[in-house]
Amino acid sequence: MEIKENEVYTHEETQALLKVSASTVTRMIKKGLIKAAKVGKQYRIMGKELLRVLSPELEDKVGKAYNKARNWAHQDLDENAKPKK
Repeated sequence: MEIKENEVYTHEETQALLKVSASTVTRMIKKGLIKAAKVGKQYRIMGKELLRVLSPELEDKVGKAYNKARNWAHQDLDENAKPKK
């Protein structure tokens, strides 16, 4: 599927185009890695935003943000799993 620069994509279409989970798309929007407009209760993303995200210079930034968020979530889980004294 080709990403068209001036096309408007839904959350689900973005998920399919980027081949990531729905929660990852939402996380990327909330972290500001993808600029999106909220229409009612749904996000709309411009094709040029998706092309920007897929650019090589931003790829490293996205990966680092994702890993930071993932590590934070795992640390939180590890702390809650420790027995209380």
